[in-house]
Amino acid sequence: MPMVMRTVRSRSPPGSHNSLRAGHDKLLTIVAVALTFMCTDFALASCPGGWLEFDETSSNGALILIAQNNSDIPLTFTMNMDLRKLRASRRTTFTESLQPNESRPVITLTRRNESQRGNYHYETRCTIGNKDADHDDEVLYLLPYASGTSYPVLQGYGSRFSHTGRETYTVDFYMKVGTPVHAARGGIVARVEESHSKGCWKDGCGAYANFIIVVHADDTTGEYYHLQQDGALVEPGQRIEAGQLIGLSGNTGHTTMPHLHFGVYRAISWGREQSISVRYATRDGIVSKPRRGGRYLATTQQRVSQGDDSAVTEKYQHLH
Repeated sequence: MPMVMRTVRSRSPPGSHNSLRAGHDKLLTIVAVALTFMCTDFALASCPGGWLEFDETSSNGALILIAQNNSDIPLTFTMNMDLRKLRASRRTTFTESLQPNESRPVITLTRRNESQRGNYHYETRCTIGNKDADHDDEVLYLLPYASGTSYPVLQGYGSRFSHTGRETYTVDFYMKVGTPVHAARGGIVARVEESHSKGCWKDGCGAYANFIIVVHADDTTGEYYHLQQDGALVEPGQRIEAGQLIGLSGNTGHTTMPHLHFGVYRAISWGREQSISVRYATRDGIVSKPRRGGRYLATTQQRVSQGDDSAVTEKYQHLH
Protein backbone atom coordinates (compact mmCIF):
# COMPACT_ATOMS: atom_id res chain seq x y z
CA MET A 1 0.00 0.00 0.00
CA PRO A 2 1.76 3.18 -1.11
CA MET A 3 1.70 6.03 1.35
CA VAL A 4 2.32 9.71 0.79
CA MET A 5 3.49 11.54 3.88
CA ARG A 6 2.57 15.19 4.19
CA THR A 7 3.45 17.66 6.92
CA VAL A 8 0.71 20.08 7.88
CA ARG A 9 0.26 22.78 10.48
CA SER A 10 -2.06 21.93 13.32
CA ARG A 11 -3.61 24.94 15.02
CA SER A 12 -5.85 25.51 17.99
CA PRO A 13 -9.07 27.45 17.54
CA PRO A 14 -8.68 31.06 18.69
CA GLY A 15 -10.37 32.06 21.92
CA SER A 16 -13.70 33.79 21.64
CA HIS A 17 -12.56 36.45 24.11
CA ASN A 18 -9.48 37.55 22.17
CA SER A 19 -7.12 35.52 24.33
CA LEU A 20 -4.55 35.55 21.51
CA ARG A 21 -2.52 38.69 21.02
CA ALA A 22 -2.55 40.29 17.59
CA GLY A 23 0.19 38.77 15.47
CA HIS A 24 0.72 35.88 17.91
CA ASP A 25 1.52 32.66 16.09
CA LYS A 26 -1.24 30.18 16.78
CA LEU A 27 0.90 27.29 15.58
CA LEU A 28 1.03 24.59 18.23
CA THR A 29 2.93 21.86 16.55
CA ILE A 30 3.91 20.32 13.26
CA VAL A 31 2.41 16.91 12.80
CA ALA A 32 2.96 14.37 10.06
CA VAL A 33 -0.29 13.39 8.44
CA ALA A 34 -0.42 10.23 6.39
CA LEU A 35 -2.51 10.76 3.30
CA THR A 36 -2.87 7.09 2.55
CA PHE A 37 -3.97 6.43 -0.99
CA MET A 38 -5.66 3.10 -0.86
CA CYS A 39 -4.44 0.49 -3.32
CA THR A 40 -6.03 -2.90 -3.79
CA ASP A 41 -5.19 -5.59 -6.27
CA PHE A 42 -7.58 -4.12 -8.81
CA ALA A 43 -9.20 -0.81 -7.94
CA LEU A 44 -6.34 1.71 -7.85
CA ALA A 45 -8.27 4.91 -8.49
CA SER A 46 -6.48 6.80 -5.74
CA CYS A 47 -5.84 10.53 -5.68
CA PRO A 48 -2.34 11.67 -6.64
CA GLY A 49 -0.59 14.12 -4.35
CA GLY A 50 -1.89 17.66 -4.66
CA TRP A 51 -5.36 16.75 -5.86
CA LEU A 52 -6.89 17.00 -2.38
CA GLU A 53 -5.76 19.64 0.11
CA PHE A 54 -7.05 21.14 3.35
CA ASP A 55 -6.87 24.69 4.63
CA GLU A 56 -7.96 26.47 7.81
CA THR A 57 -9.91 29.61 8.52
CA SER A 58 -11.23 30.99 11.81
CA SER A 59 -14.55 32.61 12.64
CA ASN A 60 -16.14 33.62 15.94
CA GLY A 61 -13.64 31.70 18.02
CA ALA A 62 -13.85 28.53 15.92
CA LEU A 63 -11.46 26.91 13.46
CA ILE A 64 -13.01 25.74 10.20
CA LEU A 65 -11.28 23.08 8.09
CA ILE A 66 -11.86 23.51 4.36
CA ALA A 67 -11.42 20.71 1.81
CA GLN A 68 -10.19 21.71 -1.65
CA ASN A 69 -10.41 19.54 -4.76
CA ASN A 70 -7.65 20.82 -7.04
CA SER A 71 -8.48 18.40 -9.84
CA ASP A 72 -10.91 18.53 -12.74
CA ILE A 73 -12.72 15.36 -11.69
CA PRO A 74 -14.91 14.39 -8.71
CA LEU A 75 -13.12 13.04 -5.63
CA THR A 76 -14.28 11.22 -2.50
CA PHE A 77 -12.32 11.20 0.75
CA THR A 78 -12.61 9.87 4.26
CA MET A 79 -11.09 11.86 7.13
CA ASN A 80 -10.32 10.54 10.60
CA MET A 81 -9.41 13.21 13.16
CA ASP A 82 -7.67 12.95 16.52
CA LEU A 83 -8.65 15.89 18.74
CA ARG A 84 -7.01 17.09 21.94
CA LYS A 85 -9.02 19.52 24.10
CA LEU A 86 -11.24 20.37 21.15
CA ARG A 87 -14.89 19.86 20.27
CA ALA A 88 -16.04 19.01 16.73
CA SER A 89 -19.21 20.03 14.91
CA ARG A 90 -19.69 16.48 13.60
CA ARG A 91 -18.34 12.97 14.03
CA THR A 92 -14.58 12.96 13.69
CA THR A 93 -14.60 10.19 11.08
CA PHE A 94 -16.57 11.11 7.97
CA THR A 95 -16.70 10.69 4.19
CA GLU A 96 -17.38 13.49 1.71
CA SER A 97 -17.35 13.93 -2.08
CA LEU A 98 -16.16 17.05 -3.86
CA GLN A 99 -17.03 18.10 -7.38
CA PRO A 100 -14.25 19.26 -9.75
CA ASN A 101 -12.35 22.22 -8.25
CA GLU A 102 -14.85 22.49 -5.41
CA SER A 103 -13.83 24.03 -2.07
CA ARG A 104 -16.08 23.47 0.95
CA PRO A 105 -15.95 23.64 4.78
CA VAL A 106 -16.16 20.12 6.18
CA ILE A 107 -15.78 20.44 9.96
CA THR A 108 -15.64 23.12 12.65
CA LEU A 109 -13.48 22.86 15.80
CA THR A 110 -13.85 24.81 19.05
CA ARG A 111 -12.07 24.72 22.40
CA ARG A 112 -13.56 22.63 25.18
CA ASN A 113 -12.08 25.03 27.70
CA GLU A 114 -11.39 28.64 26.75
CA SER A 115 -8.30 28.71 28.95
CA GLN A 116 -6.68 25.69 27.32
CA ARG A 117 -5.39 25.46 23.79
CA GLY A 118 -6.00 22.26 21.90
CA ASN A 119 -4.59 20.62 18.80
CA TYR A 120 -5.55 18.06 16.21
CA HIS A 121 -4.19 15.87 13.47
CA TYR A 122 -5.91 13.84 10.81
CA GLU A 123 -5.58 11.02 8.29
CA THR A 124 -7.34 11.00 4.93
CA ARG A 125 -7.80 8.47 2.17
CA CYS A 126 -9.06 9.57 -1.20
CA THR A 127 -10.34 8.02 -4.42
CA ILE A 128 -11.65 9.20 -7.77
CA GLY A 129 -15.42 9.43 -8.20
CA ASN A 130 -18.51 10.43 -6.25
CA LYS A 131 -19.95 8.38 -3.39
CA ASP A 132 -23.40 9.63 -4.38
CA ALA A 133 -23.02 8.72 -8.05
CA ASP A 134 -26.32 7.50 -9.48
CA HIS A 135 -25.32 5.01 -12.15
CA ASP A 136 -27.31 5.32 -15.37
CA ASP A 137 -28.62 1.77 -15.67
CA GLU A 138 -30.03 2.55 -19.10
CA VAL A 139 -26.51 2.61 -20.54
CA LEU A 140 -25.31 -0.51 -22.31
CA TYR A 141 -21.54 -0.96 -22.22
CA LEU A 142 -19.46 -2.18 -25.11
CA LEU A 143 -17.07 -5.03 -24.56
CA PRO A 144 -13.58 -3.59 -23.99
CA TYR A 145 -12.08 -4.96 -27.19
CA ALA A 146 -12.38 -4.54 -30.94
CA SER A 147 -15.68 -5.08 -32.71
CA GLY A 148 -15.95 -8.53 -34.28
CA THR A 149 -13.53 -10.15 -31.83
CA SER A 150 -14.10 -12.22 -28.70
CA TYR A 151 -11.94 -13.33 -25.76
CA PRO A 152 -12.54 -16.00 -23.10
CA VAL A 153 -13.83 -14.80 -19.74
CA LEU A 154 -11.46 -16.00 -17.01
CA GLN A 155 -13.59 -14.58 -14.22
CA GLY A 156 -17.09 -13.18 -14.48
CA TYR A 157 -19.48 -11.66 -11.99
CA GLY A 158 -19.04 -13.31 -8.60
CA SER A 159 -16.23 -15.68 -9.60
CA ARG A 160 -14.87 -17.09 -6.35
CA PHE A 161 -11.16 -16.81 -7.12
CA SER A 162 -10.98 -13.04 -6.62
CA HIS A 163 -14.19 -11.45 -7.90
CA THR A 164 -15.95 -11.17 -4.58
CA GLY A 165 -16.81 -8.34 -2.22
CA ARG A 166 -16.03 -4.98 -3.80
CA GLU A 167 -14.86 -6.72 -7.00
CA THR A 168 -18.00 -8.84 -7.49
CA TYR A 169 -19.18 -7.10 -10.67
CA THR A 170 -15.92 -7.08 -12.63
CA VAL A 171 -14.70 -9.19 -15.54
CA ASP A 172 -11.33 -10.70 -16.50
CA PHE A 173 -10.80 -11.34 -20.21
CA TYR A 174 -7.91 -13.53 -21.32
CA MET A 175 -5.81 -11.53 -23.78
CA LYS A 176 -2.30 -11.92 -25.06
CA VAL A 177 0.06 -9.09 -24.19
CA GLY A 178 -0.40 -6.26 -26.68
CA THR A 179 -4.06 -6.93 -27.49
CA PRO A 180 -5.93 -3.68 -28.33
CA VAL A 181 -8.20 -2.44 -25.51
CA HIS A 182 -11.23 -0.32 -26.41
CA ALA A 183 -13.39 1.95 -24.26
CA ALA A 184 -16.53 0.28 -22.96
CA ARG A 185 -18.15 3.66 -22.38
CA GLY A 186 -17.28 7.26 -23.17
CA GLY A 187 -15.99 9.75 -20.65
CA ILE A 188 -12.95 11.71 -19.52
CA VAL A 189 -9.62 10.04 -18.82
CA ALA A 190 -8.86 10.73 -15.15
CA ARG A 191 -5.66 8.77 -14.53
CA VAL A 192 -3.12 6.79 -16.55
CA GLU A 193 -0.36 4.55 -15.24
CA GLU A 194 1.89 2.80 -17.75
CA SER A 195 5.38 2.78 -16.21
CA HIS A 196 5.41 -0.72 -14.74
CA SER A 197 6.71 -3.96 -16.24
CA LYS A 198 6.19 -6.37 -13.35
CA GLY A 199 3.43 -8.89 -12.76
CA CYS A 200 3.27 -11.19 -9.71
CA TRP A 201 0.91 -12.91 -7.30
CA LYS A 202 1.67 -11.89 -3.74
CA ASP A 203 0.81 -9.10 -1.37
CA GLY A 204 1.73 -5.73 -2.77
CA CYS A 205 1.82 -6.77 -6.41
CA GLY A 206 -1.22 -4.63 -7.17
CA ALA A 207 1.02 -1.58 -6.94
CA TYR A 208 2.71 -2.66 -10.21
CA ALA A 209 -0.47 -2.57 -12.30
CA ASN A 210 -0.70 -0.32 -15.33
CA PHE A 211 -4.18 1.09 -15.85
CA ILE A 212 -6.52 3.65 -17.35
CA ILE A 213 -9.34 5.22 -15.32
CA VAL A 214 -12.22 6.98 -17.07
CA VAL A 215 -14.84 9.16 -15.36
CA HIS A 216 -18.32 8.73 -16.84
CA ALA A 217 -21.07 11.35 -17.05
CA ASP A 218 -22.76 9.91 -13.94
CA ASP A 219 -19.51 10.17 -11.87
CA THR A 220 -18.89 6.42 -11.89
CA THR A 221 -15.55 5.20 -13.23
CA GLY A 222 -14.61 2.65 -15.87
CA GLU A 223 -11.27 1.03 -15.00
CA TYR A 224 -8.96 -1.01 -17.20
CA TYR A 225 -6.12 -2.92 -15.48
CA HIS A 226 -2.96 -4.94 -16.17
CA LEU A 227 -1.99 -3.02 -19.32
CA GLN A 228 1.45 -3.55 -20.78
CA GLN A 229 4.26 -1.13 -20.08
CA ASP A 230 3.79 2.02 -22.19
CA GLY A 231 0.45 0.54 -23.16
CA ALA A 232 -1.77 3.59 -22.64
CA LEU A 233 -2.84 5.34 -25.85
CA VAL A 234 -4.74 8.17 -24.16
CA GLU A 235 -3.83 11.01 -21.80
CA PRO A 236 -5.41 12.39 -18.61
CA GLY A 237 -8.02 15.01 -19.45
CA GLN A 238 -8.76 13.51 -22.86
CA ARG A 239 -12.36 12.90 -23.82
CA ILE A 240 -12.92 9.44 -25.28
CA GLU A 241 -15.83 7.76 -27.02
CA ALA A 242 -17.26 4.30 -26.51
CA GLY A 243 -15.40 1.86 -28.75
CA GLN A 244 -12.29 4.03 -29.06
CA LEU A 245 -8.89 2.33 -28.93
CA ILE A 246 -7.35 3.40 -25.61
CA GLY A 247 -4.60 0.94 -24.73
CA LEU A 248 -2.84 -2.40 -25.02
CA SER A 249 -3.42 -5.29 -22.63
CA GLY A 250 -0.62 -6.80 -20.61
CA ASN A 251 0.33 -8.78 -17.53
CA THR A 252 1.29 -6.18 -14.92
CA GLY A 253 0.29 -5.91 -11.28
CA HIS A 254 -1.48 -8.59 -9.25
CA THR A 255 -1.82 -11.27 -11.91
CA THR A 256 -0.95 -14.84 -12.79
CA MET A 257 -1.41 -14.61 -16.56
CA PRO A 258 -1.99 -12.01 -19.29
CA HIS A 259 -5.51 -10.60 -19.15
CA LEU A 260 -7.60 -7.43 -18.99
CA HIS A 261 -9.52 -6.66 -15.81
CA PHE A 262 -12.45 -4.32 -16.40
CA GLY A 263 -15.02 -2.95 -14.01
CA VAL A 264 -17.32 -0.01 -13.36
CA TYR A 265 -17.08 1.46 -9.87
CA ARG A 266 -18.67 3.88 -7.44
CA ALA A 267 -16.47 5.57 -4.83
CA ILE A 268 -17.09 4.58 -1.20
CA SER A 269 -15.24 5.26 2.06
CA TRP A 270 -11.56 4.97 2.99
CA GLY A 271 -10.23 5.36 -0.55
CA ARG A 272 -12.10 2.29 -1.74
CA GLU A 273 -14.57 1.59 -4.52
CA GLN A 274 -17.51 -0.75 -5.03
CA SER A 275 -18.01 -2.41 -8.39
CA ILE A 276 -21.39 -1.96 -10.08
CA SER A 277 -23.35 -4.48 -12.12
CA VAL A 278 -23.60 -3.28 -15.73
CA ARG A 279 -24.97 -4.75 -18.95
CA TYR A 280 -22.98 -5.31 -22.13
CA ALA A 281 -24.10 -4.99 -25.74
CA THR A 282 -22.84 -7.89 -27.88
CA ARG A 283 -23.56 -9.09 -31.42
CA ASP A 284 -25.70 -11.81 -29.88
CA GLY A 285 -27.73 -9.53 -27.64
CA ILE A 286 -27.45 -8.04 -24.16
CA VAL A 287 -25.30 -9.81 -21.56
CA SER A 288 -26.34 -8.97 -18.00
CA LYS A 289 -24.06 -11.39 -16.18
CA PRO A 290 -20.77 -12.28 -17.90
CA ARG A 291 -19.91 -15.82 -16.89
CA ARG A 292 -16.64 -17.65 -16.51
CA GLY A 293 -15.80 -19.55 -19.69
CA GLY A 294 -18.05 -17.40 -21.86
CA ARG A 295 -16.95 -15.71 -25.10
CA TYR A 296 -18.85 -12.68 -26.27
CA LEU A 297 -18.55 -11.16 -29.72
CA ALA A 298 -18.00 -7.41 -29.53
CA THR A 299 -20.14 -4.90 -31.41
CA THR A 300 -19.87 -1.17 -32.02
CA GLN A 301 -23.63 -0.70 -31.57
CA GLN A 302 -24.05 0.85 -28.13
CA ARG A 303 -27.79 0.87 -27.74
CA VAL A 304 -29.01 3.31 -25.10
CA SER A 305 -32.71 3.54 -24.38
CA GLN A 306 -32.56 7.09 -23.03
CA GLY A 307 -29.77 9.62 -22.90
CA ASP A 308 -26.14 9.01 -23.76
CA ASP A 309 -22.67 10.01 -22.63
CA SER A 310 -22.60 13.25 -24.63
CA ALA A 311 -23.43 14.92 -21.32
CA VAL A 312 -19.89 14.30 -20.20
CA THR A 313 -18.71 16.87 -22.74
CA GLU A 314 -20.62 19.67 -21.08
CA LYS A 315 -20.01 18.50 -17.52
CA TYR A 316 -16.25 18.37 -17.86
CA GLN A 317 -15.73 20.66 -20.85
CA HIS A 318 -13.34 22.83 -18.77
CA LEU A 319 -10.79 20.02 -19.08
CA HIS A 320 -10.25 20.94 -22.71
